[in-house]
Amino acid sequence: MSLKKINIVIAGATGFVGLDLVKILSSHPKVNIKYLCAQKKLGKKIQFFDKRIKKKLPKISKLNKVKWDNIDVLFTSLPTGESQLIVKNLIKYKRLKIIDLAADFRISSKKTFKKYYSKNHKAPELLRSSIYSISEFVKEKIKNYKIISCPGCYPTSIQLPLMPLFKKKLIKTQNIIIDSKSGYSGAGKNLKRKFKHKNIYSSIHTYGLLNHRHIGEIDQEFYKALKKKVNFNFTPHLIPTFRGMLSSIYVEINNKKSIKLIHKELTNYHKKNYFVKVLPINKELGTENVINTNFCEISLCKLKYTNKILIISAIDNLIKGAGGQAVQNMNLLFGLKENLGLK
Repeated sequence: MSLKKINIVIAGATGFVGLDLVKILSSHPKVNIKYLCAQKKLGKKIQFFDKRIKKKLPKISKLNKVKWDNIDVLFTSLPTGESQLIVKNLIKYKRLKIIDLAADFRISSKKTFKKYYSKNHKAPELLRSSIYSISEFVKEKIKNYKIISCPGCYPTSIQLPLMPLFKKKLIKTQNIIIDSKSGYSGAGKNLKRKFKHKNIYSSIHTYGLLNHRHIGEIDQEFYKALKKKVNFNFTPHLIPTFRGMLSSIYVEINNKKSIKLIHKELTNYHKKNYFVKVLPINKELGTENVINTNFCEISLCKLKYTNKILIISAIDNLIKGAGGQAVQNMNLLFGLKENLGLK
């Protein structure tokens, strides 16, 4: 491992995801945070936004103040659509890698991007330079790419348990029901603009029922892996807790496979993945163990009907679903230990 530190810029440092990202990177032994960027509260210390962060760091500045020649990584934690022109203007810096936490480079088709995000892609020529990066699935490939596109929180919680089972043909690709619940931090600081209903902090609310944005990337990744469409219904819910995500996934077993076999195969697949824990069969599961961590816990449970099982997946939507996975991807990109700075 090189002794040289990685010079970092964080754009969108004061959002919910950005602050968790700053907190993680501020204690990462191989990172030097050079700039923290935002549009508002310029000149403020990061502790103005988050008192959990103890380290003395650069004050908030605009992105146009950055001197890019000695920067290794730009993390972009911005509303979807804002990173595209930024990255387009910075692609000339050969040393620079971009790790994007929004959806700007998740969808490989500009047509599909417009369908789910209702806007034209401003840098479609860069889509080939990006890789969709759930860390556990891209460990060797990630080093070949300039733009690292971190997945959404819902897709992370869904693909970590399902993708290995699809590849082993242990579960059917039809009639899948995915019921996911997220802490309200997933909606960002503009929560009240997005959700107008009353009692928002003390109620459970379904949303995005027909065309949730994350369906596009889930569809895409399943098709890339299996070369065929997977038939699933996905219902997201906002719940009255700040962070955490729980996905309950109902699937049909292929060819009368036993739950013990499925559990064994999933455990074997993830045994080298530090941040994924497959629990014993029928283990009750919530978000209590994964909050404020980069871990994903998975439980497989029997159901009343013998041809179906329930898969439960728990993550912290702001860490494994966002900032933590971004740092995990950075570690992979630079050949560092995957869990460095994330233990």
